[in-house]
This record gives sequence, structure tokens and C-alpha cells, in this order.
Amino acid sequence: MGLENAILIGVVTPNQNKSRAEEYLDELAFLAKTAGANPVKKFLQKLNVPNNKTFLGKGKIDEVRQYAKAEEIELIIFDDDLTPVQLRNIERILECKILDRSNLILDIFASRARTANAKTQVELAQYQYLLPRLTRMWTHLERQKGGIGMRGPGETQIETDRRIIGQKIALLKKKLEKIDKQKITQRKGRGDMIRVALVGYTNAGKSTLMNQLSKSDVFAEDKLFATLETTIRKVVIGNLPFLLADTVGFIRKLPHQLVDSFKSTLDEVRESDLLLHIVDISNPNFENQIEVVNQTLAEIDVINKPLILVFNKTDAYSYTKKEDDDLTPKTKENISLEEWKNTWISKMEDNTIFISALNKSNFESLRDLLYDKVKQLHIKRYPYNNFLY
Repeated sequence: MGLENAILIGVVTPNQNKSRAEEYLDELAFLAKTAGANPVKKFLQKLNVPNNKTFLGKGKIDEVRQYAKAEEIELIIFDDDLTPVQLRNIERILECKILDRSNLILDIFASRARTANAKTQVELAQYQYLLPRLTRMWTHLERQKGGIGMRGPGETQIETDRRIIGQKIALLKKKLEKIDKQKITQRKGRGDMIRVALVGYTNAGKSTLMNQLSKSDVFAEDKLFATLETTIRKVVIGNLPFLLADTVGFIRKLPHQLVDSFKSTLDEVRESDLLLHIVDISNPNFENQIEVVNQTLAEIDVINKPLILVFNKTDAYSYTKKEDDDLTPKTKENISLEEWKNTWISKMEDNTIFISALNKSNFESLRDLLYDKVKQLHIKRYPYNNFLY
């Protein structure tokens, strides 16, 4: 089966300028590729507020329709979440399959989920997403007709569906509670070891680093959300054993249904003693990504934990050197890696490190830094545990 061609649509609003909107569409294109689509065209429209009936303005939606018809494109992806009304109206006008950002991310999660835990979590998120959007499935039935002889006690198809989905959601929540209890029991049985959690934006290289540190083979791939389950490995540096957890990557505008259902994954982060925040420095907007991760960490109340900022993928970092006679202002594209080290990053003192997990550059320094940090925590947490001496 060939890849589905897709159109991507974003908006430029007063609080999202054009270059930011284009960055976001690039990320959406990566998401679309991960889901198995082939993005062929991007549309941007400048709007103060998205249209509450059709999201885009009348002229722009017409332009999209003509392009989709001419190129025979079946799939259109929006970078923002659409309301059920917008979804229904846009589907009627464009006559193709419409996905919004949440739907696309849920689809990727569904195709990647392997364990019973992850599958249950994704299924719950999908049903919660579906519930308010049921109407579009049953537009062919519309409302039941009234009038003489039609006032029966019947339940419309849509009400039946709502009830069934409501029951499913309740059932899945119970199932997740049970899994949660099992996870708590597992965590209790892990003995007197310091717990370190890898956190970061999706595709920052957490799993690759995990593999290099723990010499295991966690699935790692250059795609978004290659990791959906928390993997825990015991790592020994010198004479110091500790537990390392690889977690699900964060992303901008993560559907809130997913945040709720991935509670058990985020519990690993909550219960850790030290966070390694992995940053893909080869990505031009890595500063935004750091911001997104920090916001997510703040939402789950772990922003005050000890943290090491690990700048990964230094091997893939590239910049454009400015000519000596070029007097235009310097932009982010002209900053070398050495110059980055002297910016705000230098204010974090010994809590930052630049590495490449793939070809192990500066790896020994990372191990030494980890050893020092974990050792301090270990002495504080388990003062009578004497295997260190």
C-alpha cells in the first residue's frame, strides 16, 4: 500500500507569527510521515481568530478544495484541534478525510502501542476523543422524525452509541486502576537504589542514550514517539548501581486525553530522584522544545527535582558561518556550538553537558557527572547503605 498524500493546514494568529507557524507545520509534516502519510502541500492563513464554523476563511477553504480535487488528495491534516462542528462542516465542504492534530497523534500512539498497558491507555484516550464527535458518524440518520405515530419510546442510534462508549470508558478506567496498582507494587520492590528518569521532547535521543548507558536494546528510531512505554534498566557506573527509566517523549499541544491516560508512565518521572533532560541541539527550535518539556514537568509537579540538561546530537549540529564583512544582525542559524555554550546555558554551571549518544562523544564526562550526582543523592537517601565504601 502506497503512502497517502496529505495537505497540511496551519494558521498565523496574533500570538503565533509566520515563522513560528511554519516551524509548527514542519513538525506536523514529521508527525504525518510517522503516521504513514506523505505531506505534499502546506497551506497557511492569516487569521485573528479561526472561523468557528469552518476554521479557515471562505476563500482559503475554497482554494484548498480546488487543490485537493485537482491533485486527487484524500487526506487533509489541521495543525490545531477542531471542534465537532468545524469537523463536520469542513468534511462536507472538502469531501475528504479530515484529521486534526490530536487525532493524528492518537493514531500514531495506537499503531505504536505494544504492551497491554499502553494499548489500554491509547484505547481510553481514543474513546474520550470520540465521544463528543459521534454526531458526524450518524448524519445519514439525522434526528428521528416527529409527528403522528412517530412518538415512540425509542432510543436513537447516537444515544445507543454514547451509552456503549460511556460504558467502555468506565471499563478501561477500571482496568488502568488495576495496572496502576501493579506498577506501584513493582516500584516498591526495586530496593535501595536511586532512580534516574530520562525526560525530553519526542525524538531527542532518550532511548539511544538509554541503550548506550545500560548496554541494552530498547527500541530507538528516528521517528516521533518510537517509545510509548517506560523501560527501566539497572545501570552500574564504577561501584554505584542505580535505576534508569526511559519515558515517553513530550510534544507541543499533546492531547489532554493522552496526558490523563499516561499517568502511570509519568509516575515514573514523579518518583525519580534525578531527571536527565535530553535536548536535541541539532533542532533549530530546541529552545522552544525545552520550554514545552519544562511546562509539562511543571504540570506534573516535578519541576523542582535535581536536573541535568543533556544537549544531545552534537554530531548533527550545523550552523552557517557569517562572513567577516557581513554587517547584518546575527541570527540563531549563525551561532556555533561553542558560542551556545557561553549563552544562558553557561549560567547552569555544572548541570549541563554536550554529548552525542549515537557516536559516544563526551560520554565519559557524562558518566562522571552522573556518578557524582547519583552518589550525593545516594548518601543522602540511604546513609547506612555502605556498598559505596
